Amino acid sequence: MDTKELLKKVRKIEIKTRRLSNHIFGGEYHSTFKGRGMTFSEVRQYQYGDDIRAIDWNVTARYNEAHIKVFEEERELTMMLLVDVSGSESFGTSEQFKKDTVTEIAATLAFSATKNNDNVGLILFSDKMELYIPPKKGKSHVLRIIRELIEFKPKSKQTNINEALKFLSSITKKKAIVFVLSDFMDDDYERTLKLVGKKHDVTGIRIYDKHDEEIPNLGMVPMQDAETGNIHLVNTSSKSVRNQYKENALRLTDYFETAFKKSGSGTINARADESYVKKLLGYFKQK
Repeated sequence: MDTKELLKKVRKIEIKTRRLSNHIFGGEYHSTFKGRGMTFSEVRQYQYGDDIRAIDWNVTARYNEAHIKVFEEERELTMMLLVDVSGSESFGTSEQFKKDTVTEIAATLAFSATKNNDNVGLILFSDKMELYIPPKKGKSHVLRIIRELIEFKPKSKQTNINEALKFLSSITKKKAIVFVLSDFMDDDYERTLKLVGKKHDVTGIRIYDKHDEEIPNLGMVPMQDAETGNIHLVNTSSKSVRNQYKENALRLTDYFETAFKKSGSGTINARADESYVKKLLGYFKQK
């Protein structure tokens, strides 16, 4: 992809996702994810309706007039985006690939955090750590994240969510808001997720294609595993083959739901050919 085309794509995603974060998710994000606590801001004169428990008796005695302490939320937070860049993310049977939806959701979340003056960091992973961008603030930083999401070429096509979570734990010491964006075609990460969930506010966003769960009856067709590159001749007209395919997909989905629930973390399921806006908004309101 040349520079001109890349900038055009970045701009297109920026326009769409900033509008969403400004008009839809900004307020919901702020109210969903609280700051570290309350810090002292100022002392002002008591007004009718103020909580009398906030009266500063020393200042009141000095001025012979009731004054109260005013506190405000210590807002600054850090958001970490863990994004799966394995081979299966480059699959799609509708208008766009799964990775395109992942990019849009990640950009929307990043702009929502930036609007609230929070830091945003990025981890791209396959079965290894592909790229780490430390948390920072600002629009230019978010645009860099979007550029990487669009054009980054991973060294591996396989997936290891467990390793990604371990890496997160090693580099993020303070509590963070963590979004893991993947199709979650992997397992054996429950134990590490529990440890991460004790320290951080974690949400798993599963982005999937309708044919990740079900294959149509097309007869004998060659199918390539996006993560291994292996090509298999598959008899899709066989009901048992289709059932086995579906059962494996449901097993991984169930593992995803169960693992995140046990760790006290939230989940969102977003199909690549459907709007993710209602899913995210509904999640924020429920949370």
